[in-house]
Amino acid sequence: MAIINQATKELQVKIVYYGPALGGKTTNLVQVHGNVQTAQGSKGKLVSLATSSDRTLFFDFLPIEAVAIKGYKTKFQLYTVPGQVIYNTTRQLVLRGVDGIVFVADSQYEKMQDNVQSFANLEENLRSLNLSMVDIPYVLQYNKRDLPNAAPMEYMEFLLNNREVQVPSFTGSASKCEGVFETLNMITRMLLHKFINESQRRAA
Repeated sequence: MAIINQATKELQVKIVYYGPALGGKTTNLVQVHGNVQTAQGSKGKLVSLATSSDRTLFFDFLPIEAVAIKGYKTKFQLYTVPGQVIYNTTRQLVLRGVDGIVFVADSQYEKMQDNVQSFANLEENLRSLNLSMVDIPYVLQYNKRDLPNAAPMEYMEFLLNNREVQVPSFTGSASKCEGVFETLNMITRMLLHKFINESQRRAA
């Protein structure tokens, strides 16, 4: 749920990067943090909460071209979840208060089962928070498209985007910063569109 900070005139929006272990969630966040354009002092530190074999990253930023909704600038908070199954409790905690999700899938053929299981786990964890994929705007990023064993896009769409209402999907190679900002720009646009519509409905 977006938070309105009256003191700083900011609308704080939480975006969570979800997906299987080693699929590219962390690389996406590192690339965004390293390349996003902000005014000085408008980007938080990249914080890592590391375990022995996985980690959660987060930071926030206020883009230079921040869209103002009713006089409030939008600050985006970006989080990753640990990919390994044993850290599912951490995933649930990170999902609390989520506004939008980027699901980062690993394009390698041998990772298809991991992708499907991770997506099912996402749906299950949202249900535990009384949410569903219908409530939360999300996009798909098919990462590691540069690898020789990448599955065809049609196959990945069939596995992960085969539903009544399809969501935007992007090809990516996060290590080369390809598809990273296209994915981020789409989820931020979807969220801003949702909040503008909701504020208009409340005002009506």
